[in-house]
Amino acid sequence: MPKVPEGYHVVRSHVRRNPGRGGGAKRMSGWTIAGLAAGLLLWGQLSGSGESGSGQPGPRPGASASAPASAER
Repeated sequence: MPKVPEGYHVVRSHVRRNPGRGGGAKRMSGWTIAGLAAGLLLWGQLSGSGESGSGQPGPRPGASASAPASAER
């Protein structure tokens, strides 16, 4: 059997890295990134829904609401 380098061990005739120190920064999974993106999108929708971007008032009701129908007869 070949010599196993330091930090590795043999399992069923395969050389494996020893568990322990994280070796490097752990990567985020695709589901984690998708969840963060969805959370940001929902947070933006909820926090921005009460504000109006243009500052102009919304649409006004039709003319029938401003003048009574009996005044035209």
